[in-house]
Amino acid sequence: MSTSLEQLKKLTTVVADTGDFESISKYSPTDATTNPSLILQAAGLGNYKPLLENAVDYAVKKEKTLQAQVQLAIDKLVVLFGVEILKIIPGRISTEVDARLSFNKNASIEKAKKFIELYKEHGISKERILIKLAATWEGIEAAKVLEEQYGIHCNLTLIFSFCQAVACGNANVTLISPFVGRILDWHIQKTGKKSFLPEEDPGVKSVTEIYNYFKKFGIKTAVMGASFRNVGEVRELAGCDLLTISPKLLDELKSSTDSVLRKLDPNLACHLPINQVEMDEATFRWMLNEDEMATDKLSEGIRKFAADSKKLSQLLENIITHRK
Repeated sequence: MSTSLEQLKKLTTVVADTGDFESISKYSPTDATTNPSLILQAAGLGNYKPLLENAVDYAVKKEKTLQAQVQLAIDKLVVLFGVEILKIIPGRISTEVDARLSFNKNASIEKAKKFIELYKEHGISKERILIKLAATWEGIEAAKVLEEQYGIHCNLTLIFSFCQAVACGNANVTLISPFVGRILDWHIQKTGKKSFLPEEDPGVKSVTEIYNYFKKFGIKTAVMGASFRNVGEVRELAGCDLLTISPKLLDELKSSTDSVLRKLDPNLACHLPINQVEMDEATFRWMLNEDEMATDKLSEGIRKFAADSKKLSQLLENIITHRK
């Protein structure tokens, strides 16, 4: 009998949520996603030291000041991880813009263009790249420009609310990553309830609402559920356009032969009684403000990714400094 992972792959595009090459090879996903935390984690492993050295060599030759060298080394390192991952997978790699630029539309656009330029140096087409941006209003506006003016495909991440998803759909971004597990974390902390049935999981319900809305109104933006805490959440979202899953949960699915049934269906979504929502900046900011969970988790997510970006900067700065 086929494994749960094999069954899931027939319903949903499976994406590996890791920067570790060995894990990606093991589970044969179509796409892969990275973020500052995953890159930092992988960079701490000895077998990835050559990538760090390569990034530093490149930056030191190109830039004069320490600050500029560190920044270019980070960009190059992120791209080097992406290049290596693309040798393993048939699809696309998501490469994330520094979370510290989450409220700077123009800087986000320039950073995305820089990533595409660096990938091009390795012979990688922009068609195989998804630029990840935090789904702030500024991030969504940056993605709109990147998609429309430069043909650069974007993955909007840290989505915790319906209004973020609708704004992304209106901007015609390629893909969104609504988070499941972090929504669950918030509700467990706030309610004191230690667990939820998969079908009652607030993160699962959030992604389901977004998916059904997009399919109901023919929104082309793909929905990729992310940030899972257990395989029950994954199973409950079988049929979603994409699901990005950690190696631990991929292993559980690969080790199981339990049935995986389609839970999300575009044909069923088309017949649901859903009203279309008008979205502009004022509406977006008000709806996000009124959603305590989304406001908390978006802010926290940006802070945590920014903190790991700072740690990565320090790691590369130490390497550069010790060379001088």
